[in-house]
Amino acid sequence: VQLQASGGGLVQAGDSLILSCSASGGTFSDYAMAWFHQAPGKEREFVAAISRSGGTSNYADSVKGRFTISRDNAKNTVYLQMISLKPEDTAVYYCAARYLFMRQSAGEYNFWGQGTLVTVSS
Repeated sequence: VQLQASGGGLVQAGDSLILSCSASGGTFSDYAMAWFHQAPGKEREFVAAISRSGGTSNYADSVKGRFTISRDNAKNTVYLQMISLKPEDTAVYYCAARYLFMRQSAGEYNFWGQGTLVTVSS
């Protein structure tokens, strides 16, 4: 499975942004999808994950109520809608795919996109 993330950019604190990740090369609905982020000098951290059908999702505590993960299996795309962005959300955001079941550990995901940079200025 190949993943291509897009939608990052420079925004101000309080702004909103939507990231997209398009998939190819596999049966998209067979894969749980997730977003992780990695700030400079830090490890890659879990942000959100969504089940194959889209019926179940979970979030890191730091983004609950501000970020929403969704997917469109007809378009082979997963989204991350981010509102009320904070400077501490600044990071490279990666989408990831895992066969069948979602997890929160980066090491359990087999396929990764190239990352898209989100910078939130104060």
